[in-house]
Amino acid sequence: MATPASLIALEEHFAAPGLLPEATEVSFFDPDQLVAIERLLPELAEERLRAMDEAGIQIAVLSQTAPGVQGIHNTSEAVTCAHQANNHLQRSLELHPKRFRGFAALALQDVDAACAELSRCVEELGFVGALVNGCSQQRFLDDSGFAPFWRTLERLKVPLYLHPGIPAESPRSRLPQLEGATWAWTADTAEHALRLVVSGVFERHPDAQVILGHMGETLPFLLWRLDSRFAVTRYASQLQGRPSEVIRRHIHITTSGVCDPAPLRCAIETMGIDRVLFATDYPYEDIALAGRWIQNTPLSASEREAIGYQNARQLLKLNT
Repeated sequence: MATPASLIALEEHFAAPGLLPEATEVSFFDPDQLVAIERLLPELAEERLRAMDEAGIQIAVLSQTAPGVQGIHNTSEAVTCAHQANNHLQRSLELHPKRFRGFAALALQDVDAACAELSRCVEELGFVGALVNGCSQQRFLDDSGFAPFWRTLERLKVPLYLHPGIPAESPRSRLPQLEGATWAWTADTAEHALRLVVSGVFERHPDAQVILGHMGETLPFLLWRLDSRFAVTRYASQLQGRPSEVIRRHIHITTSGVCDPAPLRCAIETMGIDRVLFATDYPYEDIALAGRWIQNTPLSASEREAIGYQNARQLLKLNT
């Protein structure tokens, strides 16, 4: 079993000044629940550290909550906000260097600016990757215009955490009960990830690594069917290998927001133990519950250590 305060958690949200989600963007939340979440998002000090201690988390990798800079339509404003959000996060990292790491917020509305900001965050500020909240100006990351961004990730040898944002194509027929994290974000993010797989992004960028939260946004449970059905399409010959093989080479998943041993076991068996990492989805989920769950759910000692902290150390190159 992982010892207390040994866990590394990869999807731990905060909100920089000016980037707290608008009420209209999260209108599906129960108002009382939203008030509690909004109070916790900006806090990067004692209360968060106390919650981490109670959950047995040594290091939290912090990221700007959705929709973040992806929700800003004006390009120059988005670039400025990303820079300011990353500087704000860096100040907290400096205050608590043993407890916090950071994923960069990036305004992919301007690809060149995003590449420069990612380089600054990794090379100068010590961030361990980037987190992008879905599409930027309704452009998926398989768009050829994002090639410089993928090359920058490869050069810096850091992963991209692909997190849900405002869905690019929200069906008019969707029931409001299925908006947000209940289903809409999962469906949108799973499709976004599959676009990267089948469009050849990872063949063009063989060193790119992507992280998906929420136990892989359902993809670990669909690998066999993806292979079976893709093989009989006219596009099968365009991909070098089966979709599942591409996913296992280039995608990691975290447990954020899913504290259930059954899907965890499925994820381990389908993705491989080295591709599964711990996360809590704080403050949207119960951080203490997530900590207790990963330390007590049925796993071998080596599996618990790999998911709890060893895989994160390797992927993010953490010296802890």
